[in-house]
Amino acid sequence: MAWIRTAISMIGFGFTIFKFFQYTNEESPVASIRHAETPRNLGMTLVAVGTLALAVADWQHRVFLKDIGESQAQHVWSISFVVAIVVVLIELLTFCGVLLRVGPY
Repeated sequence: MAWIRTAISMIGFGFTIFKFFQYTNEESPVASIRHAETPRNLGMTLVAVGTLALAVADWQHRVFLKDIGESQAQHVWSISFVVAIVVVLIELLTFCGVLLRVGPY
């Protein structure tokens, strides 16, 4: 659960940085911005690291259950595990959307 909380916080903070500076850049003259892509790159990095952390947490959960000898399928598919998988899939789609500048981003 701590992995999920931390990863989702990183993903949310990355999108917040990206959107905040996107609006700031739209408001200010282009000539005054030295590195206009820096906030986007930072936001994308945080989203990527958060998504990667969530994927690693999923993998670690599976390995942990295997190590303790848990063979029942109901324990492998816990609510936390399912939520983490869904969030990873959503974040991969949104990451691609932001990276390729497609969609409402």
